[in-house]
Amino acid sequence: MTAATNQHYDLDPEVFARFLDPLRKYSAGLFDSDTTTLEQAQRRKLSFVAGQLRLLGGERILDVGCGWGSLLLFMAQEYGCRTHGISPAGRQHEYIAGRVAELGLDRLVSTEVAEFERYEPEAGAYDAVTLLGSVVHMPRLDEVFAKIRRALRRGGMLYLSESCFRSEEVRKACDERPGTEFVRHSVFGSGDLRPLSELVAAAESAGLSIRAVHDLTGDYRRTIECWLANLEGVPGAADLVRYLEIANAGWGYTTKHYALVCAKAR
Repeated sequence: MTAATNQHYDLDPEVFARFLDPLRKYSAGLFDSDTTTLEQAQRRKLSFVAGQLRLLGGERILDVGCGWGSLLLFMAQEYGCRTHGISPAGRQHEYIAGRVAELGLDRLVSTEVAEFERYEPEAGAYDAVTLLGSVVHMPRLDEVFAKIRRALRRGGMLYLSESCFRSEEVRKACDERPGTEFVRHSVFGSGDLRPLSELVAAAESAGLSIRAVHDLTGDYRRTIECWLANLEGVPGAADLVRYLEIANAGWGYTTKHYALVCAKAR
């Protein structure tokens, strides 16, 4: 998760406030009806993540690429979890610190500015590790999953969600198209989609057990439709709008969005 990604995540926080839900969750929601609002979908998604992690309350969670803190704050408030988030984007940490102070969660929520490739979490210290849309910025999957496994206690859980090329063949066909290059270099500064098979293979090679794979493609498509509607007329958001339009055009055709749930079973 290199510092180059900051060109996107270190945009003015008010830009994100204009199109995200009140939690500022910047990943797919989970919709259960045609009338589900964006905020309802994002809260439902965080509850879904908690269920996949089998949280009972009080667990210690590491959120890699913590964004604007939605997962950190939700798991602390709703489950009494001790949450720690890392991200290279300084503005995100400033925002989270303010929310922690407002909500009185300083004993449960902490963050630090760090790139996961250069970060070494305490071994066996976490009941759960989460990566929601962040592994795309990490080039060495083998190192990432090995580090996650070291961070987890025995029986600990991993929840990872990411947009993926539909297959290796599709990646080869689409990897150098103008839209892909625009997202990679003009929006994030670094980031490469992979097929799901690479994520599964890396997790298994690290010694993690695959517990579930969920296809959330339709939910992400609808999430982006909500974001685009909120971005209408927002100054300085042209590149962001183009990125979201490119992403939505590919769902189900070139790209999918999956959640991968793993356990450190041994």
